[in-house]
Amino acid sequence: MSIIHVILTGGVGSRLWPLSRKSQPKQYLEIFEEKSLFEMTVERNSDLADKVMVVGNVDNCHLSEKVMRKLDKPYINIVESTPRNTAAAIAFAAFASESDDVLIVTPSDHIIDEMEEYNKAIKKAIKKAEEEYIVTFGIVPTKPETGYGYIESKGDDVISFREKPNSVTAKSFIAQGNFLWNSGMFCFKAGVLLDELKTYQPEVYEKSKKAWELNKNGNLDLDLSLDIPSISIDYAVMERSKKIKVVPTAFTWSDLGSFESVYDYLISKGHYVDGCGNMVIGSDKHTTFLGLKNTIFVYTDTANLILHKDSSQDVKDLYCKLEKQNSDLLN
Repeated sequence: MSIIHVILTGGVGSRLWPLSRKSQPKQYLEIFEEKSLFEMTVERNSDLADKVMVVGNVDNCHLSEKVMRKLDKPYINIVESTPRNTAAAIAFAAFASESDDVLIVTPSDHIIDEMEEYNKAIKKAIKKAEEEYIVTFGIVPTKPETGYGYIESKGDDVISFREKPNSVTAKSFIAQGNFLWNSGMFCFKAGVLLDELKTYQPEVYEKSKKAWELNKNGNLDLDLSLDIPSISIDYAVMERSKKIKVVPTAFTWSDLGSFESVYDYLISKGHYVDGCGNMVIGSDKHTTFLGLKNTIFVYTDTANLILHKDSSQDVKDLYCKLEKQNSDLLN
């Protein structure tokens, strides 16, 4: 049995446009303590796992390779030819492993502090995975956040998974005291996960298996991949399986999924804000804000974005509009 750290690195970080582009998604931006989030993810788990597996795509696998070479870290490389969501990505990782291997699955774009708490949570999850459970990690919430999904729990039992709530519902979750932020991190034996996927999503299982069996050096065929239903692991397995456990965790965590969370993180690291809470990201040029509060100015060479911190979740809509226009500004 091996413990394998599986890094999911297929996202484009649409809520962080124009910093995050298709050619340089947010997990590869070296703006977090002069390291990328991907690099920090690899380092964070290096003492906890025997092997590293990276599940990426044709557009970013060269960026992963560059970081892994820099860290001098051998890894198993799985390259998706087209995005098919997390159920397929995780299935490929499980098919590439032995049935009894324990997989620690993490996104590549999260910030985590308080490593002692993190290590404790991972070890607890590995223990539960060895008992044939599929484990998810729930973060003890610090505020009624509308940008995260939630896990309703009792001890280590999951009562339900909830979608990203509106602000009234988020406040109600916090008041009830038994809701955790859904971190998108998992731990399980490869064989257990595949058995559950086969039970609840047989089509995803069979078509992912076929694509994996015909892979070439970890590269997946486009036509076979397009045939796989695109569904998240939450919908496919987590919300349906009877083998789910949650590890409630108290380490500091953010998925840096919006400019609001990037703003909060940068402030915690001493990034400058003026007296009205205004911040510049991406430029050292002197910038003055007049009559504005809690405004973020995002500078890049080809596009700028000016937004109120509270409008961070709307950036994805802007990204989608540019996508419909086939805009070069996304590249």
